Amino acid sequence: MRAYVVGEHGPVLEEVDEPAVGPDDVLVKVHACALNRADLGMAAGRLHGRAGGAGAVLGMEWAGEVVDTGRRVTAVRRGERVMGSGAGAFAEYATSDRGRVLPIPDGVSFEQAATLPVAVQTMHDAVVTNGRLRRGDRVLVQGASSGVGLMAMQIARHKGAALVIGTSTDPARRARLAEFGADLALDPRDDRWVEEVLGATDGRGVDLVIDQVSGAAVTPTMRATAIRGRIVNVGRLGGERAEFDFDLHALRRITYIGVTFRTRSKAEVRRITRRAVADLWDALAAGALRLPIDRIFSFEMLPDALAHMRANRHFGKIVVSQ
Repeated sequence: MRAYVVGEHGPVLEEVDEPAVGPDDVLVKVHACALNRADLGMAAGRLHGRAGGAGAVLGMEWAGEVVDTGRRVTAVRRGERVMGSGAGAFAEYATSDRGRVLPIPDGVSFEQAATLPVAVQTMHDAVVTNGRLRRGDRVLVQGASSGVGLMAMQIARHKGAALVIGTSTDPARRARLAEFGADLALDPRDDRWVEEVLGATDGRGVDLVIDQVSGAAVTPTMRATAIRGRIVNVGRLGGERAEFDFDLHALRRITYIGVTFRTRSKAEVRRITRRAVADLWDALAAGALRLPIDRIFSFEMLPDALAHMRANRHFGKIVVSQ
């Protein structure tokens, strides 16, 4: 089969063997796959947890048709349209653990379905499980114009948040955040953004922050967080290290939580997926939770899709179609 693998100077399209099917695996003919920020690092040769490295097939999420299943797989069958996450998505065929594979709702295209698995799994875990969102909470999503950021705002709204605030440095992207649940869209480069959050929350600050930026933004973010608020750090686009105001953290009694899938076991990921499906499936099937597709590239143009993501001018998801 054809697949994009990690080469010496970036992704290379090669002929490789089809992946083997283990007892808990689902083998899928890939019709579409979506890009994620981690794909850029892996394409450059860096590891992402246990995934990546020289010769590894790239890609993290896909949509397609079931071709084969392992002997312990009972929830899906051959020919079924499914979406899922797991290593090796940028290929003609991919396998994934049965716990990461979901049926595609009726009326949803392969391209649209490919945008959903990572965002839904990541942000249900961040917003609901670790963020402990309560109805009436006030929520701030830092880096809201990415696919996962847009999903975080929609989940918060769906679960009863009283106020949703999103940040983006791009004015055109900020203008569209309201379409995906934001009551207020802020520019984090504006020195007044913290005061605007406090003004919108009667001086109290937000109850929950989903932080995809971190770096130097960590202390201003704590200033915008309520006493006994929660910050869930999902991404570090602004930097992996920065000064941290420990006294402010203590004064506001903030719960600061870091999350990643890189150190989670197969059993943990299955639980995350089950919880997300149980909580959000009706909304997904109804199209109430969705992500915009910024651009669709052909399979042969995947390096251009990665360059488009690297330029950081997209809104929502970048998709590759086969």
